[in-house]
Amino acid sequence: MNVTFVDLFKIIISAAFIENILLARYIGLCPYIGMSTSISNSLGMGMAVTFVMVLSSIVTWSLWNYIFIPLKLEYLRIMVFILVIAVLVQLVEILLKKNLPNLYRAMGIYLPLITTNCAILAVTFFGVDYNYNLLQVIIYSISVALGFTVATVLLAGIREKLRYAKVPSFYRGYPMAFIVTALLAIAFIGFKGLIK
Repeated sequence: MNVTFVDLFKIIISAAFIENILLARYIGLCPYIGMSTSISNSLGMGMAVTFVMVLSSIVTWSLWNYIFIPLKLEYLRIMVFILVIAVLVQLVEILLKKNLPNLYRAMGIYLPLITTNCAILAVTFFGVDYNYNLLQVIIYSISVALGFTVATVLLAGIREKLRYAKVPSFYRGYPMAFIVTALLAIAFIGFKGLIK
């Protein structure tokens, strides 16, 4: 299957903006809301999610095409895909603890939660369900991770500014985060007409 630059560009724009995993599909909102308290935390979470998402997509795509399909083991997909993600999250946790201890502490409970982050699991599923080749899977997972990071950093930047705004007390924190998320989702709807 020949893949052109235009095909890859469509995957990038579609995965990062048009069908943003957070703002269009609403998948992976737990770490999105939880880690968007500061831009630095959001960037750290974005890097960790990117690393795990891309590697898990590559590993699961390879397992799917070279082991699951030939041996007719499709029924094991969920279990094995979750196991792959869990192993990669443990790798990220070890690397962060050793090399970036401040970020490791800032991520707290959200780092182990990447194991069950439905956005990562969804991307591994989409990668095999869309019948992408390996290059397309890599581009797709990087693009989804980019969209995840952009959305999280946008929310974090807005939440940082809102700390100094006169927001009624009952809207502070999570209620305002969800309102801002809804407004960001509306803004991302504007990308729908880019690719047909």
